[in-house]
Amino acid sequence: MDYREFAPPPHLAGLIKLRWTLAAEGDPGAWLPQQATPDGCVEVIRRIRGRSRWGGDQPSCFVVGLVDRPQPFEISGDAAFEALRLWPWAWGLLDDAPLSALYGRWAPFSADFAAIETRLAAAPGLGAIGAALIAASSVADMAKRTTMNPRTLQRWFARHVGLPPRVWLRVIRFQSAFETLPGEPNLADHAAARGFADQAHMARELRALAGVPATAARHRARGPFLA
Repeated sequence: MDYREFAPPPHLAGLIKLRWTLAAEGDPGAWLPQQATPDGCVEVIRRIRGRSRWGGDQPSCFVVGLVDRPQPFEISGDAAFEALRLWPWAWGLLDDAPLSALYGRWAPFSADFAAIETRLAAAPGLGAIGAALIAASSVADMAKRTTMNPRTLQRWFARHVGLPPRVWLRVIRFQSAFETLPGEPNLADHAAARGFADQAHMARELRALAGVPATAARHRARGPFLA
């Protein structure tokens, strides 16, 4: 399984987390079990070849909303994908459907990536807010960086993310630890570097949001996926 990530253009970094590709080179008739973990993002995905299913067969282009728990899915042995991982506030620039309608599920969506990036580039103000939120280490830091008072920040998140700021930060902290875990030699140091109180705290979050212990995630994590 070949999974790769590509940084977005600098002017879109507050709206797009990254672009990714995934390619399997196996038996077209086989199904490969996978698992997606919460990453605090919206995924716009185009399947280039093969098949995929998550609660049913998926079309060639679809969007996946925010999730709050591990989500199993399957891809055929020959499947290949390309996708944009969007920060959730970017979704409203692409579609009128509220994020709440996509929570924990996927829906068909036209994935013209060039057109998506053009539309996002027309909202530099939102991108600046997004960049400030991504850099924040706490809810108080979010309010300071965006110059929003706590109540305004709560309303902004309700409208643009669909989760309270503290809940979204928890997911982001978990995902930061999860996706950088492969090859990490010292779990205690890794937990401290990613903002956890201690290794036990990180281990509890990995079990809750990835469904596996840290030792397993260290070998199986591919971005936000468990292979």
